[in-house]
This record gives sequence, structure tokens and C-alpha cells, in this order.
Amino acid sequence: MSSCCKGKGPGYKSPQDAMKGPKEEIIYLPCIYRNTEVKKPDYLATVDVDPRSTTYCKVIHRLPMPNIDDELHHSGWNTCSSCYGDGNMTRNRLILPSLFSSRIYVIDVGTTPRKPRIHKVVEPEEVGSVAGLTTPHTTHCLADGQIMISAMGDAKRPGEAKGGFIILDGKEFSVVGHWEKEGHSSPFGYDFWYQPYHNVMISTEWGAPKAFLKGFDPADYANGLYGHSLNVYDWENHTLLQNIDMGIDEGAIPLEIRFLHNPLATEGFVGCALSSNVFRFFKTSNGDWAVEKVIDVAPKKVDGWALPDMPGLITDILLSMDDRFVYFSNWFHGDIRQYDISDTRNPKLVGQIFLGGLVCTDSTVKVTDDKELTKQPDPLYMGGKRINGGPQMIQLSLDGKRLYVTTSLYSGWDKQFYPDMCETGSVMMQVDVNTDVGGLTLNKEFLVDFGDEPDGPALAHEIRYPGGDCTSDIFLASTANL
Repeated sequence: MSSCCKGKGPGYKSPQDAMKGPKEEIIYLPCIYRNTEVKKPDYLATVDVDPRSTTYCKVIHRLPMPNIDDELHHSGWNTCSSCYGDGNMTRNRLILPSLFSSRIYVIDVGTTPRKPRIHKVVEPEEVGSVAGLTTPHTTHCLADGQIMISAMGDAKRPGEAKGGFIILDGKEFSVVGHWEKEGHSSPFGYDFWYQPYHNVMISTEWGAPKAFLKGFDPADYANGLYGHSLNVYDWENHTLLQNIDMGIDEGAIPLEIRFLHNPLATEGFVGCALSSNVFRFFKTSNGDWAVEKVIDVAPKKVDGWALPDMPGLITDILLSMDDRFVYFSNWFHGDIRQYDISDTRNPKLVGQIFLGGLVCTDSTVKVTDDKELTKQPDPLYMGGKRINGGPQMIQLSLDGKRLYVTTSLYSGWDKQFYPDMCETGSVMMQVDVNTDVGGLTLNKEFLVDFGDEPDGPALAHEIRYPGGDCTSDIFLASTANL
């Protein structure tokens, strides 16, 4: 598990070192049964992705949670590359928050990596009473050994929005409190990324739990129950410095945020789901932070759908370790895009692949005006099965050559927009990446079908590698970087 560390502490010294790390052999994915016909607990699946293995492309272990309707969602590590150099630290626990129950599971992935087991359960009552928060989302380890989890709900006002950050002790995994100072919570919460060298942390906004947990209603956005801003914090003082409003129309529902991996970088990218565009955020000459839109995904005019205009719905975004490419998924339109960001202000589309979506030729949705395509894409079949759903969560290998893709977003929204997927289960696919000039090609030999699970079809979500990956590792500046 920690063989890459050579006794120097978990993770890697730099993004360049990470790119030289060992190839991924297993993947962890939370699998969800909430909002499906299966009335069983969610579970953590371990998938073999080593082509040399006899169990390649198979789920080799399933760890069920002890409770029903948790809605496992995103995960993170107890320690990562921000702790590099501390030989006392080990990346041996996967932190697995639950979106619906607000329960936090601590999973032992160090003792037997291929057969994880539950190490501890942090009950929602502790999260709410000590941190004052609910609906946890993103987990990042901190350099001091603690663990920080973003949250989206207010424990004192169930269902109402509150952007805050739960702190777990890195040894006992008890809730210490909340990270932000009193009076410095943000209106909404979701994802976050910190950059200590520039004394900054920036977070994004999904919406109020009472809105998104029940499914998406456009009226809720119009009524102010979803966000459209970035929140900039002073990393040392834990204070909210700026609320950068990206606009009701242009910055609708900013989800995943990624700083460049270079720890000295003063910029990054954020994908806005509903408005389907990508903003570059950056530090200005005045020392504050600003944004500019750099990518637009044009909506499609359609018949036979809930709205006359269908957005792409950018739901995940990531950067390659060398900061050369940005990738994102359009869950509604069904494509993944690769952009060359050598010039971060002018990304260049160099790769695109369609892997399902709502506008396939056999869909009841008919596209009447499309600014990008001349015809609706064909449905995707793999292993004789039609792929229901669209590309959603993505994870890139450390060397940048393999992109893993799952199709489930959140069970309530899956049920609303892709009901067939809730019946047949989601899938995980692999896309081969051209890292020379760009380009994406589906690996037709790779498919993990979660419709074939022993207890019934499941909804597999976020992807994690034991050795670290492009969305969980944050690197700190060292003398080598300066």
C-alpha cells in the first residue's frame, strides 16, 4: 500500500514524481442502492484493473455498510502527498462520508488493500453536535495530520444550506469541530481545494440539501436554492475573504474545483454544471482572486424533454498531473472532453468521445438545433448491453494515459434523468488517452457492469486509487519548487 513512499511518508514529493508512480492495480468505488429497487446498504467495491490479473475488470470485494440509505458519494484519504516527508504517516484509511445520512465511515484499506474493512463509524449526531454541519461531501487530508470534509447543510436548520468544513482528528477519527471561524461559513458548500503557498482555500457551491436531495427542480435555482459563486478563504486564519459571484446565468451551480497541481500555481479551473461552462480562477496583481470564462458548452434545443434547452451539465472536471490537459464530463449530452491548457486562458479542444447521454439516436429526445453536432450520437453498446446514463465521474491515471469513467451522479438525480440506469445499474469504462497531441479512444475490452452485482444492480460513483490520484493529492511547495 505504501510501497511508493519508501519510508519517506505518504504520497509523492511532487506531481512529476507522482507521474512516475506505479500503475494502478485496484480501484475503490462507493456503490449506492438508495433510490433503487434494492433495499440493502450501500457498499464499497474493490475492482481489479490490472490487465495481467485473472480477475481483471471484476469486482473482487464488496464491503457493505451497516446502515441503509446512507448515499455514499465521494471519498478521500487520511493522509496524502501534503504529508509527504513524514515517515510516521501512512495512507491507510479511506474516509467515506454519506451524502444523505451525514454518517462518515473510516475504512481500513491498509491491512488488506484488496479486502477493506470498516475501521470506525462517525455517527451523524456527532457530526451535527460538534461541527454543526450536515451533508458532507469532499474529503482532503491536511499536512498537520487532520482531515477536512466540506459540508453543505446546517445541523440546526435541517435541509437549509450552510457551507462549512468538518475537521476530523487524524488518529482517533473523532469530530474536532469545524474549520472556519464563527461567522465565516459560506452560503452554500460543495467542493474545495487549498493552496498553502498562497495562503488560500477556494470552495464551490451546489445548493440547499432540501433542494438537491429531492431531485432537480429548475424553480429551485430560480428561487435561490442553488449557488453560483466561489468562496475564497484565508488558509491560515480560516476566514472568508471573498465571494466571487460568477453570475446567475453564466456561473450556475459550480461543482468540482481544481487548482493546477503545481503548488506554486495561482490559478485553476472550475466547472459550472447548469450553465455548462468552465471558468479559470486566478490571483490578480492586487492579491485578490478573480474569474474568467474560458470554455462554453452550447445547449441543445430539444423536443421531448423537461426543458426546451438541454445543457451539457458539466459534473466532473480534473487536471492531468503535469497540468497539460483539463478533462470534463457532460452528463446530459454524453461526452467527455479533453482540452490542451498550455495557454490556460485559451484552452484548445483536442479530444472528445461520446459514451451515452440523453440525446442518442434511439432516445425519445429529439435535437432540433445543435451548434456542435450535425447528427445525434449513436447509443453505446458494450458486451451486448446498451449503456444507460452518461459519463459522470472521471479519474485519470497518474501517468495521464488512462481515464476511468462511471455513469452515476447521485441516486435521486439518476432516478429522475436516467431511470433505466437505476434499473439496470451503472458501469465503469476506461478511455485511452493520447498524451502527445490529444485524443480519446474507448477501450472496448474494459467494462465493469454493476448491473450484474449479486444483490442487484447498483450505482457506482467516485473512483479512487490506493496510491493516490489526480483529484485527491494536494502538493505542498518545497525548496525544490522555489
